[in-house]
Amino acid sequence: MTAHDEWAALARFTPARVALGRAGNGLPTERVLEFQLAHARARDAVHTPFEAERVAREIGGDCRIVLTEASDRMSYLANPDLGRRLSKASRAALSKGQFDAALVIADGLSATAVHAHAPGLVQAIRVALRDLGWAPATVVRNGRVAIGDDVASALGAEMVAVIIGERPGLTSADSLGIYLTFRPEPGVTKDAGRNCISNVRPDGLALADAAHRLAWLMREARRLRLSGVELKEDAPENLLGSA
Repeated sequence: MTAHDEWAALARFTPARVALGRAGNGLPTERVLEFQLAHARARDAVHTPFEAERVAREIGGDCRIVLTEASDRMSYLANPDLGRRLSKASRAALSKGQFDAALVIADGLSATAVHAHAPGLVQAIRVALRDLGWAPATVVRNGRVAIGDDVASALGAEMVAVIIGERPGLTSADSLGIYLTFRPEPGVTKDAGRNCISNVRPDGLALADAAHRLAWLMREARRLRLSGVELKEDAPENLLGSA
């Protein structure tokens, strides 16, 4: 087996760009076109208009659509803090109660990922955590991770799980992240206070497995009364859907 053949064999096990070949001093035309397509898909994921009404409809049940202080996509991209706070009208529209947890679905940096996978992930989470008292699901336009703090505060939820479109890569424009925070405080809670489950997509962490991981983390968060770096993700493998 030649060195080139060894690289080609390795390429079967990873989406990373290995064993691309050469054409003189450059890459073969096919590989250049593949890169340009991947880059275009990543850009589209960031700029694709978020179909919040469609996502809410597919999620079903009691589902609210809210806005952040980022009034448009360019404001959202240029001023990250605007995506971390609800607009005044949206905050006033959320009714405060007493809930174990809130589920927030935000477009983030990939509406593509949310359109493709969020409704299925929400369904899997609801099945895995039937025992919790859930606030109405909240779909957020132009939301960042920390928007969950504001939503949970407005709803009166002890915990919040934010499902959000992750920054697209050149092999994964459709990846979701899940961020769990126990007792979030708007403007106070730091990233170290959150647990993250990333690369949620059919070619990464399967939706059912992500839901099982989140279920374990949420139950541990309630038991220990904390989240973030102090909550270690050491769920037994037999709790994972495909294990």
